[in-house]
Amino acid sequence: MSDTILATQDLTKEFKGFTAVDKVNLQVQRGHIHALIGPNGAGKTTCFNLLTKFLVPTRGTITFNGVDITHEKSAQIARKGVIRSFQISAVFPHLTLLENVRIALQRQLGTQYHFWKSDKSLSQLNDRALQLLGEVGLRDLADEVTVNLPYGRKRALEIATTLAMEPELMLLDEPTQGMGHEDVDRVTELIKEVSKGRTILMVEHNMKVISTIADRISVLQRGAILAEGNYEEVSQDPRVMEAYMGTTDGQLQGAH
Repeated sequence: MSDTILATQDLTKEFKGFTAVDKVNLQVQRGHIHALIGPNGAGKTTCFNLLTKFLVPTRGTITFNGVDITHEKSAQIARKGVIRSFQISAVFPHLTLLENVRIALQRQLGTQYHFWKSDKSLSQLNDRALQLLGEVGLRDLADEVTVNLPYGRKRALEIATTLAMEPELMLLDEPTQGMGHEDVDRVTELIKEVSKGRTILMVEHNMKVISTIADRISVLQRGAILAEGNYEEVSQDPRVMEAYMGTTDGQLQGAH
């Protein structure tokens, strides 16, 4: 049990008779990068929304560190350390990178949203904010206004604001979507770097990213788990090849 940080049992979500997530049994091991993949419409996003409590399951249970969180609200599980990046951690475009990370750090002080406080009262957070920007390769841009950043760097900043909330489990929702090759490579390396000492569950379409960093992969099809294993096992599974494109694994490996 101690090695499993997040588990679901028969997790199911129905919408007016349509089953979007069908009896999913997921086990995420502590310290791993676990990828959730599948063709469009497979139920990945719905599954993520169930895990982060933006949707209520029709049936089944979710446990985090052995505690049943099935009926808790999203804010409650965020306080427990389950943080979904690119959603809770949206950045403010007209603030600097340093200011964005500092606002995220205010959650730790219990002073979030106290925008009337003077900058001086928040200066204690500067060192930690700069350290987090350093972790994602953005320290030199601390005083840059966020709106001026290229897309890939904005994603890196979003990861920094997520880290500021001290997640025990980070959920990354398609972190490389819409990126060019250079940004994909940079963000892939960044995820690998920030995963040290943390657990990551990610939805990702880019198979090159998955093959590079995922310790374990769960493949969803029509809301149910079709296959699980490491990249080599999953990419050679005939059911997975067929689910993606009905042809060869060579195409699967290049698929987005």
